[in-house]
Amino acid sequence: MKKFIIICLLITPLFLSAQNEKNIKSNFEVNGNCEICKKRIEKAALSVKGVKMVIWDIPSNIITVTHNTNKAPLRNIQKAIAYVGHDTPLFKASDEVYNGLPMCCLYERKIE
Repeated sequence: MKKFIIICLLITPLFLSAQNEKNIKSNFEVNGNCEICKKRIEKAALSVKGVKMVIWDIPSNIITVTHNTNKAPLRNIQKAIAYVGHDTPLFKASDEVYNGLPMCCLYERKIE
């Protein structure tokens, strides 16, 4: 019984570390202005299954996302954020959704 417990203690960290290898931190730009934007952007990113943690920095407009790359590729995360009105490197929010944002959230859009 003692050997079994020792083996379990040695093997368990291997399984836990193998599961965490799929989780990575990614950064990208998300356009926005204020605390209301921050809540909306973070909520949209967290709605994607496989996203573990999100922090959007207002001054830099950079979002840091911890996510499972198999369940939540960056493409899906950026698409969810654009869907709620905020432009990302891969997706532009629709004009209709962007124009429906509160006045304080209307950021300067880049012309492409």
